[in-house]
Parts: sequence; C-alpha cells; structure tokens
Amino acid sequence: MERKILIEKRDNRIRTYFLEDGDIVEIHSSAAEETGAGCHRLGDVYVGKVKNIVPNIGAAFIEIEKGVNCYYDMKDAENSFFTHKSGRKALCIGDELIVQISREAVKTKAPTVTGNISFTGRYAVLTHGNTRIGVSSKIPKSLREEYKEKLSGLQNNRFGIIVRTNARDVPFQDVLSEISALREEYNGLFRNASSRKCFSCLKSAPPSYILDLKNVYMDGMKEIIIGEKELYTRIQSYFRTELPDKLSILKLYDDPSFPLDKLYSTQTVLEKALKERAWLKTGGYLIIQPTEALTVIDVNSGKTAVRAGSRSGSEEGAMKVNLEAAREAARQIRLRNLSGIIIVDFINMDSEENTRQLLREFRSLLANDPIQTSLVDITPLGLVEITRKKVRRPLYEEENCHLQAGTEAL
Repeated sequence: MERKILIEKRDNRIRTYFLEDGDIVEIHSSAAEETGAGCHRLGDVYVGKVKNIVPNIGAAFIEIEKGVNCYYDMKDAENSFFTHKSGRKALCIGDELIVQISREAVKTKAPTVTGNISFTGRYAVLTHGNTRIGVSSKIPKSLREEYKEKLSGLQNNRFGIIVRTNARDVPFQDVLSEISALREEYNGLFRNASSRKCFSCLKSAPPSYILDLKNVYMDGMKEIIIGEKELYTRIQSYFRTELPDKLSILKLYDDPSFPLDKLYSTQTVLEKALKERAWLKTGGYLIIQPTEALTVIDVNSGKTAVRAGSRSGSEEGAMKVNLEAAREAARQIRLRNLSGIIIVDFINMDSEENTRQLLREFRSLLANDPIQTSLVDITPLGLVEITRKKVRRPLYEEENCHLQAGTEAL
C-alpha cells in the first residue's frame, strides 16, 4: 500500500490528510496556534488542586488553571502523586497533585484529567499507575511474546511499559533506548514536581500535527507533503531530532498558482466529510448523525430499487446496497474520526445467511482501522452495534470549534 500525508494551513487551521493508494482516509484538524491561557492539549501535565469531590458519582473536580475545573475519576487517587496533601483520606479538597489531560474539552465541557500519567514515544509508552508490560495487539503474536520476555526484567511497582505498533519493524535496541529515555523523563518530572507551584504546567504536549506524525505508522510512507514554508521548517526540525532517517520524505509544496488543496481536492473531501449525507455508487446513501450519547448511521436504498420484482430480487438488491454501505460506513467512521458507540441501521433482509455474510464483511473492514474498532453484535431489531476507541475529538467537533470561535470573534 502506498501512503502519503498532506499537511496544509488554511483559515487559521492546520489540517492533516492521510492518503492510502491515492484516497484520503483520515482528516485531522487543529487550531494553527495552540498556545496561551485556556489552551489545554491532550497529554499536557499540570499540578492541579482538588476543588470539589462528588462521592455519589465517584468523581472529583480538579482545577488546573483558575476557573478551569476538570473531571477526575476517584479510582485514580490510589496511584496519584501528591505535591501537597490536605488530609488523610485518599483525596481531600485542597490536595495538590499531578494530573494529565486524558480527554480534550468538548463544547462547554472542561477537559478530563487522570492521575495515571503517560509518557509517549514512537515505539513505547511509559505508564504511571499501570505497572504491567503490554504489547500492541496489532503486532504478530510471536513477536508480542518475544517483547514481553525481553522486557520482563524492567517490571517494577512504579510504572509499566506498553510497546506500540510502530515497534513492529524496528530493532529491539531502538525500543529499549527509547524506553530508557522515557524513564529519565519520568523520573525528572516526578522529582521536580514537588517544588513547583499549583497550576504549573510540568509537561506540554507537542502541537496536534506533530503528534499525528509521531503516532503514524511509517511503513510504506512515500512522502509527507507540506503546503506552507513555516510549517515545513517546524516539521523538518522535529524530524531532525526524532526521525532523522525519514527526513528525505519531507517535501515542501509552495506553488501559489496551483495550491495543495486544488491538487488533491482536499477542500472538497473536507466539505463532504462534514455533511450528514454520504452517497453510495449504487444510488443509495448513508445518513450520519452524531448525538451526545452515540452516532447513528442509517442506510437508505435511495435510487436503488430493492423492493421491485420478486422477493429474491428484493433480497439481492438489499444485499448489494448493504455490502456497499458497510464499505462506506467503515470508510466514513475513520475519515470523520467517529468514536464511542456507533449504531448502523442496514436495510432489512430476510436471509440469515446474507446477514451473517454482511456482518463478516463489515467486521473485516472495521479490522483495517488503525484505531481499535469492534463490531459488538446485532440487536433483535437488526441494528449493528460498533465501538471505537476515542483518541481525539471527531472531525465535526474540531471544525465546529473553529466555526464557533469565528462567530464569537465577530
């Protein structure tokens, strides 16, 4: 598979497009400037203060900046690192402790924070609070077992290690060297935390577009094309430090007569990915509706006649639309970065064998997603249940934040 990344700056946004065999399969969007008061990125680490405790929901609210109260799960308290303790209970109002943003702010909700601090590299993650040795399930089983055996000597009661998918094709020594560097960072942060004031930011996460490059699997990556000079310089600097062997794949595209968005139709793809309706080649379409609790994808036959003629013709037509809808739904879930609970309402079919075949095909398509995505079951009403791990905000939220900010500025 030939893979590319496009990065462009437009409308005060930096958008990253992932291409596989010429098709855009993912879009990530972030503000061009992610600094200053009120800007809290996924992965930032702070000295926070317990502002309130709500025992009936097992949560506390921790202030990381004046007026910014973040949700905190009380289960994290036993592993948290306190810089100041106000009482003998596991968690008390006034306690100061180290927390990390585990979920970005959404609409009117403040970020979610955790006491289980993670230090993320390209090949491994060091985890405070979770002391197990784990290996990505996307790494072949034999190599997973090999990693666990080789890293067993690092088992301890302070931190754990998770080997990432990116470690699949690199020498073990490279992974070990990165773990050593992460351990030094871990020790340094906790050593210095006690002398820092409340609300101090102990660790700032890199900008979102840098994290995208840090997390992406580089196997088969042909080129990373950047459509702005200053952005190119920043990314080049990061690659010199972190990925010097991949510097050659960075390309600056600065042709003002035919910009990057025209060359790859990025604006058109973005606009389609923000619409409620996604068309199928058969003439059917998907209606994609995110709600507060879950996302609903409704499959419609549209111009396809699935009811005309005999019962067998109707079943055949429904199956044809459903199979294409499964392919498009899997594509749209990744493209729009939908997460959490997703319900897909396919066109009803009478044949149980056709339903089983559809679910097999859909499960196989979802397995190709680099983010953990599972087809859970089909309900008695024929609704297919899917869960997808939330890594960052979905595309529509990223873009809506941008539009809301513009409206407020006016």
